[in-house]
Parts: sequence; C-alpha cells; structure tokens
Amino acid sequence: MSDLSPQEIEILHEALDDEYLAWSTYDQVIEDFGEISPFINIREAESRHIEALCTLFNRYGVPVPPNPWLGRVERYKSIQEACEAGVKAEIANGEMYERLMVATQRRDFLEVLGNLQEASQKRHLRAFERCVSRRGSGCGAGRGRGRGNGGRC
Repeated sequence: MSDLSPQEIEILHEALDDEYLAWSTYDQVIEDFGEISPFINIREAESRHIEALCTLFNRYGVPVPPNPWLGRVERYKSIQEACEAGVKAEIANGEMYERLMVATQRRDFLEVLGNLQEASQKRHLRAFERCVSRRGSGCGAGRGRGRGNGGRC
C-alpha cells in the first residue's frame, strides 16, 4: 500500500485526468482537421506528461486509472476555435498545477508537477497563442484542414 496521503493521491488523479483530457482533446482535433501544428507536437508532449505522472503512480503503488476522455471531448468547428480553446485550457492547466504544488511537500511530486506546469506555460500556451494570432490574421484561411500552409499556422 502507498504511503501517500489521500490528498496526495488526489493530486495524482487530478493531474493525470487533466493530462488525459488534453491528450484526448488534441487527438480529436487531429482526427477532425488532420496532422496540424501545434496539435501534433503538443499531443506528443501530453503523452510524455502522462508517462511522467504514471511513473509517480507506479512508484507509490497507486493503480493508474484508464483514460476516461477517449471519444468524450468537445469537438470544434474550426482550427481557430480549437486554438482558442487550447489557450484557455493551458492557462487553466497552469493554474491547476500551481494549486496542486502548494498541496504537497514531496520533492518528486514538486519536480514532476513543476516540469509539467513549465511545459504548459512556456511552450504549449505560447504555441496556441501563436496559432490564434496566425489564424486570426488570415493565415491558412480557406485552405481547409490546415494544409497548404506548411503546418505553421
């Protein structure tokens, strides 16, 4: 049995659920609109985030729950709308990690949660903000499924 407190187990579950949701959402966007940036890169990063959290689950003997979000995420009408949702999701993700990090003193938790927050705020959020500004300025407009723009929009 784990030596984690119920609150620490909840931290793991909340963080993993959020990463599952992000991965599933970005995967759905790719299914709907094709292999477009930044979704393909960020989906891969979310896989690594899930792996990092699963390492903590395994280290402390906590069963890893399955991803409950597969096929159950919001669908977007456009890539622009998906990018705007990505900005909001990454802002919320950063706030969640801030809250979770003050709820534990475990060094390994703080390291993993801090790394995930940094990736979200310094890379993913910026990528989605670029996506919004490029697409909002007409980049790729009317090209359908994000193709024809070299994946830069």
